[in-house]
Amino acid sequence: MSESIDPREVLSRAPMTSMQILVVAITVLLNALDGFDVLAIAFAAPGIAAEWSIDRAALGFVLSMELVGMGLGSIVLGGVADKIGRRRTILGCLAIMAIGMFMATTVRGVADLSVWRVITGLGIGGMLASINAVAAEFSNLKRRHLSVSLMTIGYPIGAVVGGKIAAELLKTYDWRSVFYLGAGATAVCIPLVLFLVPESVHWLVRKQPKGALERVNHALRRMGHAEVAELPVIHADEEKKSLDDIFGPQLRTTTIVVTAAYFFHIMTFYFLIKWVPKIVVDLGFEPSSAAEVLVWTNVGGATGGAILGLLTLRYSVKWLTVGAMLVSTVMVVMFGRTPADLKQLSMICLLAGFCTNGAIVGLYAIFAHAFPTHVRAFGTGFAIGVGRGGAALAPFLAGVLFTAGYALPNVAFMMAMASLVAAAVLLMLKLKPDGAD
Repeated sequence: MSESIDPREVLSRAPMTSMQILVVAITVLLNALDGFDVLAIAFAAPGIAAEWSIDRAALGFVLSMELVGMGLGSIVLGGVADKIGRRRTILGCLAIMAIGMFMATTVRGVADLSVWRVITGLGIGGMLASINAVAAEFSNLKRRHLSVSLMTIGYPIGAVVGGKIAAELLKTYDWRSVFYLGAGATAVCIPLVLFLVPESVHWLVRKQPKGALERVNHALRRMGHAEVAELPVIHADEEKKSLDDIFGPQLRTTTIVVTAAYFFHIMTFYFLIKWVPKIVVDLGFEPSSAAEVLVWTNVGGATGGAILGLLTLRYSVKWLTVGAMLVSTVMVVMFGRTPADLKQLSMICLLAGFCTNGAIVGLYAIFAHAFPTHVRAFGTGFAIGVGRGGAALAPFLAGVLFTAGYALPNVAFMMAMASLVAAAVLLMLKLKPDGAD
């Protein structure tokens, strides 16, 4: 029986059904792909450096390239997701990622590899903005922060699982095998999204494209909710809303604060993620051992993200995130002073990953909370995209510092300070109790 009720309210207030949980689980899987795809170049870095005889500065440039693409993809394709829909954007991003990963195996030098890493990054960036919105919009209000947090920990889960496989592959094959693995896994996910993920009801109600009522009711039936007789009327002031609203008076401060916090914290995170394999190899260990240490970093990241997500059910996501950033600063400084012992390196990296990724999980939950539906993907994409400037800068800057003669303890200390700055910036953020749609 059809009801005259806003379907967004149904999804926001009713308990989550198995279909909604499945969609959130798929976003976890998609972010796991992102986690492995982004780190594929880190797993492959020692082999690339050895085969092409490139120095740390050149390697740092290559490590930064997909992050440049991610920044562009997050901003441009985040806006696309708010215009044409979450589902179509995700499918397009998966295709771009699969092609980029495969073509990376065909390159013969730094320039060619850099081009394909930028292209892969475009898909990853758009994916991040889109799935953050999907996880938020398929959840109810009570579980929204938890759903987004679970989506976010897909990143370290993908890195852990992919890292385990990569470590085995690198014992037998060259660095290209890592990219073959990523391309195949990404391609497999295209039919999963095509057949199992409907378009966001929140987006359909807000945009009301042709056939919107039928598509909303189809999605509601699949999720186990009652159909609606009609869609809410979109008033004139709602129709005037645009993507530019993230720079308007109501959201401008929020946009600046969350973007700056993400920019600085992600510098610390990507210094750790991108340079761990190379640093471990330079300490005298095999590339397979370096991959194992990076796996432990991401085990910590997944654990920290899950715990922070659960804590958001009872405590302020803002203060949890600030706390994680402060402890991140300490742990990355300690990483720079850890002796050449695999067990100690693994333990310190596990704890550093716990804190750094825990803070990223908190930031993603803040993005979904702070930006309303009509700019949720674009606001998230803008924060991620501009913030990825910090991600792109981090490995390159660390490479320059190493080349200039700075020792690991000094480089780690300087890179850790970025998380401290991020915590100070985030203190200025003011969040509404329930977010806005």
